[in-house]
Amino acid sequence: MDEDKDAELKQLISDIYDENKGRYGYRRICLELRNRKHIINHKKVKRIMKQIGLFGIAPKAKYKSYRGDMNGTVKNLLIHKEVDEENHRTKYVRDFETSKPNEKWSTDVSEFHIAAGRLYLAPILDMNNDEIVVHDISITPDFSQQIRLLDKAFGRFEDLTGLIFHSDQGWQYQMAPWHKALKDRGIIQSMSRKGNCLDNAPIENFFGKLKNEMFYGHEHEFKTLDQLKQAIEEYIEYYNTKRIKVKLKGLTPCQARSQALLLS
Repeated sequence: MDEDKDAELKQLISDIYDENKGRYGYRRICLELRNRKHIINHKKVKRIMKQIGLFGIAPKAKYKSYRGDMNGTVKNLLIHKEVDEENHRTKYVRDFETSKPNEKWSTDVSEFHIAAGRLYLAPILDMNNDEIVVHDISITPDFSQQIRLLDKAFGRFEDLTGLIFHSDQGWQYQMAPWHKALKDRGIIQSMSRKGNCLDNAPIENFFGKLKNEMFYGHEHEFKTLDQLKQAIEEYIEYYNTKRIKVKLKGLTPCQARSQALLLS
């Protein structure tokens, strides 16, 4: 019987997949192989994963905090208009690009519903390295949660002058105290257009990864809200410090921040 020349590689791919609880697709596994000094073409990794029945996981729906325009909406600063005069067309281009940490942040609230009740996660994501810089988990998505979130952010970063802080048009972000808290720190507020979730894609993508990788299909495993909260906390720690990203060329968000700070 012919020996399988890819047996060791298949075992290594399976080990990486299992170590990350099935959360890695072929792109991230390919990057992790390279981190371990195995230079393998991504097409080969994809083919082997298909052969041995390993597949990454992907997105569902979310909690909506929009309650209408409460006269607290602001302009979307992460989008610009491009006019094609020759073809008489106008398109809007989203700009999530950054040159350094703490240049553009994104936030939102996501709901987790189990038999024991509901939890609400409010994180802040840095668009430069996709790191969750701070977060708050609460049994109610009230305004005090948002104040705690800002207190944590301001406690971690002393100077945020000029930062663009983006959100959707949720009622929390339309509140006068939210506007004032940002303005007092020299932070520039930005909001998605009404009903356009793609305008806040960075944080939406994070919620999709989190829920698909640790929540959907596991809801019944959490018997209490404390168990669920601990699992969310552990995932955020894993996401920031262990989960490599294709966008970051195989680095984790925390590694990318450290590298950016060294180069600045």
